[in-house]
Amino acid sequence: MTAENYNYLLMMRNSGFMCVFTQLGVPDTENDIVLKRLANLVNWCQKLDLKIVADVSEEVLHKLNINGVDQIKSLNLTGLRVDDGFAMETIAKLSKEMPIVLNASTITQDDIDNLKYSNANFDNLTAGHNFYPRPETGLDAHWMQEKNKWLHSYNLKTAAFISGNGKLRGPIFAGLPTLEKQRNENPLAAILELQKLDCDDIFVGDPQLTKDTIESITNYQKEKAITLHLDTEIPELFENDWHNRPDVARDVVRLKESREKQLLSTEPQDNIYARPKGSVTVDNDLYQRYKGEIEITKCDLPRNEKVNVLAQVKDYDLPLLDYIGSNTRVIFRKANANSI
Repeated sequence: MTAENYNYLLMMRNSGFMCVFTQLGVPDTENDIVLKRLANLVNWCQKLDLKIVADVSEEVLHKLNINGVDQIKSLNLTGLRVDDGFAMETIAKLSKEMPIVLNASTITQDDIDNLKYSNANFDNLTAGHNFYPRPETGLDAHWMQEKNKWLHSYNLKTAAFISGNGKLRGPIFAGLPTLEKQRNENPLAAILELQKLDCDDIFVGDPQLTKDTIESITNYQKEKAITLHLDTEIPELFENDWHNRPDVARDVVRLKESREKQLLSTEPQDNIYARPKGSVTVDNDLYQRYKGEIEITKCDLPRNEKVNVLAQVKDYDLPLLDYIGSNTRVIFRKANANSI
């Protein structure tokens, strides 16, 4: 645990994340070291007003010589994510003392019935999906959404994981997502998709996100703004405020301030190309009253002699175009090596 770790937690909290997920099962590590690290992390979370949930199995608790509810509560965790192996009767007993996160990916109707029979406190129960380190083993999106709807029918909130894109966790270093399709996806796009798939809470599975990604998430959390990284330096785009029009077009994002500001050259130029998805363009003089309108293509469009192509949104940000709605603010940034 270092100052860098603390500063990262601070940065994530300021971005809108409010809970830390950790695991108590650390291979080849002495018990006292595991518990000391946990105590430090709990202390940091308390200082930063962050919740902390720890993933445990009965085997890990036994290894750490933690027995009984009182010893578990003495860890000062916000909640416990119980892995497979816990009896439903034990989970029901724990739920009367503290928040418990069930395994959303594996829980069955029989488990729910047993929890009810054991008088579990459902007000203290939520359900969190697994993350999947090995490529090709992550969940199917449709299956997960159906499972989430089923869990919601019992008033259980659901959680899932997205991959990091900064520091990845070993030994496989292939991301820790819940959904396979999101393994290498833009983290903000993954968050927004999980929300559509009925996930209430979202965690980053890997140790770190890049600073560019944290900025993008912060911009969205604070004002629902979408940040797009471009391959070309265009100060006029970077230094001004832009919003999509209130009437959302099918094929393009139309920046409503652009025709009034007229910041870019509208002379027909050599940069008249085909417009793949993510092309940033300006209508030239040949488009008459539309001249100066800046657009971002939401699909592949053909060459148009009335449209100058200015820049390209980086591939990593292309999924975000689907989340630019009515009056959504759009922020442009120059892509760098860490933007991916």
